[in-house]
Amino acid sequence: MCGIVCAFDYKQERSQIREQVLEMVSFVRHRGPDWSGIYDDEKVVFAHERLAIVDPISGKQPLYGRHGRYILAANGEIYNHQELRSKYCSEYPFITGSDCEVIIPLYEKMGAEFLNLLNGIFSFALYDTKENRYLIARDHVGIIPLYNGWDSQGTYYVASELKALEEFCGQIDVFPPGCYSINIHEKEVKWYKPHWVDFKQVEENQTCIKKIHDGLSDAVHRQLMSDVPYGVLLSGGLDSSIISALAKKFSANRIETGDTKPAWWPQLHSFSVGLKGSPDLEAAQLVADHIGTIHHQIEFTVQEGLDAIRQVIYHLETYDITTVRASTPMFLMARAIKSLGIKMVLSGEGADEIFGGYLYFHLAPDAREFHEETVRKIQKLYQYDCLRANKSLAAWGIEGRVPFLDREFIDVAMGINPKDKMITPEHMEKWVLRKAFEDYLPHEVVWRQKEQFSDGVGYSWIDSLKLMVEDSVSDIQMENASFRFPIQTPRNKEEYYYRSIFESHFPSNAAALTVPSVPSVACSTETALSWSNKLQNQNEPSGRALDKVHKDAY
Repeated sequence: MCGIVCAFDYKQERSQIREQVLEMVSFVRHRGPDWSGIYDDEKVVFAHERLAIVDPISGKQPLYGRHGRYILAANGEIYNHQELRSKYCSEYPFITGSDCEVIIPLYEKMGAEFLNLLNGIFSFALYDTKENRYLIARDHVGIIPLYNGWDSQGTYYVASELKALEEFCGQIDVFPPGCYSINIHEKEVKWYKPHWVDFKQVEENQTCIKKIHDGLSDAVHRQLMSDVPYGVLLSGGLDSSIISALAKKFSANRIETGDTKPAWWPQLHSFSVGLKGSPDLEAAQLVADHIGTIHHQIEFTVQEGLDAIRQVIYHLETYDITTVRASTPMFLMARAIKSLGIKMVLSGEGADEIFGGYLYFHLAPDAREFHEETVRKIQKLYQYDCLRANKSLAAWGIEGRVPFLDREFIDVAMGINPKDKMITPEHMEKWVLRKAFEDYLPHEVVWRQKEQFSDGVGYSWIDSLKLMVEDSVSDIQMENASFRFPIQTPRNKEEYYYRSIFESHFPSNAAALTVPSVPSVACSTETALSWSNKLQNQNEPSGRALDKVHKDAY
């Protein structure tokens, strides 16, 4: 994980814009504490803060193409870079062992079309000094963050986080996932166009449990690419437990050698977080004992969580209730992980969106609605779970990887016949995923009901948050919320409280509009609220909002 800030077609003096970009990139140095690099000429300034994961010694950025023609500042990982090097770039004189360097010869050969070849997580800016052209791109579902900005003089910027742009840009937008840009005056171009978005493309498909198993196994295997110590986030829920078990399966060998040589760090460490005695801590220890990881329980107190919220909102750059609730324990856990020298972790984000694991999916009226809701959830991940996983970890210089959102595996999982994902009296949520990995984990974990992360760390965490904001925000403040926050007015006291903190960090209206603000029950989209009367007239993202489903299902 790294941090980038790039300025294009700047209007200031060269020395002035260089100094300004250096100041801007300092706001994202937590993302890349290992090295700082900068390039500037008469047209652009590229600044990079590096977290060294692959080729830590020589892979510093910005990266340069042959003869210095191309300049690249990238944040992320290209998991299939070795395959791409050998297949498309065998004669190219690579300078480093960085996985991201393959972007340069691919662009030189194919233009923007090469994006469809990448399996990875990334946001990057590439500049052709000879032709005065650039390419800015973001990965398929927005696992890596990226923002656009324009200042009062018309200079265009991209940055890894909002905080790098807030003081300098009057207009700020989120760069959309799965898109690229070659012209700041035109709308971004969509490069990621999966077939499964259309229900008709999948409704007649045959579901194969083995393909799910093999596809996810392959995703975890390729994402263990690392030259530094790594670990796994293990909440004790189904998704993180599967990822941890697969990582343990492959961790003995170094995947860069085709598993022919021993791993540099063969002992796999796992991490869980929760209040003392929480459901997640207990379940995670059970899984860790079963698969044989070196396990670390990070306990936090409610007060420690409350004290961290201001910093969490600063790093997360959101006031979304679900995201703040879940990010706070993750933020605290990340700091403890960093203390052990771990620089990369695998996590289980994305499974609930792909397989329909949230409890409100019990209320889906038919397979079409079920499938289309999973599509909506995937398309919004960059605003919620991807943002949380990336920025909670990046706050402490840790990279998060999400195998469930691996580009190849998404095609496998979203190609399942949607009727086989439906929740029935015989098949609980994510049944096909549970069947694919039931031999890897203890029975009580494989068939454990969905518990949202912010609930699983201990129910008193959310309960205490609600009590705190009730005391902190008055009824009069809520009655007049539309005057203080005319844009995206908070709908309840908890959102008002988070929004107030957000405003203290990011006071502009442009910043506020980068955050989603829509009704939700148990993490549903707004569209799904029409499924049932049980979803009406409430706005509570916790899974416990569906009280009867939560208590009685299975």
